[in-house]
This record gives sequence, structure tokens and C-alpha cells, in this order.
Amino acid sequence: MTKLHIVLTASCLGVFIGCNPPVSDPKDYAKFRAESPKSILVVPVINRTVDVTAPDYFLATISRPIAERGYYVFPVNLVKRVLEDDGLADSNLVHQANPKRLGELFGVDTILYITIHKWDAKYAVLSTSVEVEFTYSLKSGKTGEELWKSKEAMTYVPQNRSSGNPLADLISMAITAGMTKAAPNYIPLAQQANGHAVLRLHQGLPAGPYHVEYGKDQTSF
Repeated sequence: MTKLHIVLTASCLGVFIGCNPPVSDPKDYAKFRAESPKSILVVPVINRTVDVTAPDYFLATISRPIAERGYYVFPVNLVKRVLEDDGLADSNLVHQANPKRLGELFGVDTILYITIHKWDAKYAVLSTSVEVEFTYSLKSGKTGEELWKSKEAMTYVPQNRSSGNPLADLISMAITAGMTKAAPNYIPLAQQANGHAVLRLHQGLPAGPYHVEYGKDQTSF
């Protein structure tokens, strides 16, 4: 493992610990368990940021954690194409549509609605912070009721190691900040946020029917 890898790993660990305060009260899973969903449809996300590429990049990160939790996830690109053919090309229109309509159209148990609130890189000469923030809402494709929701925010600030030379350190910090601003990498933060939303104890999704823990996590979720 290289020194750079160690530094980046330590930085990412700080992101995990610092961005989501502990939540003491477990979610109420009564409606979720009553539905006992097997499949999840991820519809196009609403983008509240100025980055027009954010929705496509984000959608590339969401299917895997849900599938690994034991649910069938409809292919996001296919879903987008079908919705466009059905006159729902705009994500705002999709989110405003009756969930039961989407449930009937795709034959799916639940629909996951996501909004991107932050997808930003804030530059401050010697430091650039990369921030993402999302809200998630899972609704029944049969009744339209909300079964689960979550909100996640992540921040990454590149760490600079001291060389013992103050001037060299300042130059290094400025270069690192400029590089981060020029090409911020949002994907790891989006992946971490999705992992938190789906997997966090008492807050994430209970194990689905295609997971080995299905039906065994009643006491923990």
C-alpha cells in the first residue's frame, strides 16, 4: 500500500465519521415489512445543483448497494428510456407522478425517489472541499405510501502531509486545492452516501429476499 493510498484512506475514514451524527431512534419499519418488497425501481433523480452531469454520475452508483442488500433493481438506463417513451422525460414530472402508475407500468413493488441537493467543490485558495447531499424516499408501487426515507451528506477535504518546509507545504496545498477544484471526484462520496443510506443499522434497508440475512434481521431492523 503506497503512502498516498494510506493518506487517502485516512481521509475517507474521516468523511465517514464526521458527516453523519449518530441517530439514536430506529426507524419505524412496520409499513415496509407489511409490503415486504422484492424489487426496487430507481427513477431519474431531481438535481438541485448547477452541475448538469450530476444525475448521470449519481445513478451509476446507486444500483449496486441496493442489489447487494438483496433486492432486484431495474436497470436505471432502461428505466429512463421507458419513462421518456411514456412522456416522462423530465425528472420533476416523474417525481410528481402517482407511484401506483409507475408500479403498474414496470410491475415493480417499490419506487425509489432521490434528490441531489449538493454536488459541489468549494475552493478557498489553500483548501478545496468536495460536498454531496442527497435525500431518498422509497414509496410503495401499490399504495403510493412512503415506506422508508433517508438523508445523507458527505464532505471530503484532501489532506496534505507536512514536509517540514512551510513554503513548500503552502505551495503543495495550493496545488492540491487547485487540482481538486479542477477535477473533483464525486463518485466515492456518492458511493459512501448510498452505503450509509442503505446499510446503516436501524436506519437503512432491511435485508431483501435475495440476501442471506432475509427474515433474520427482525430484531436489528
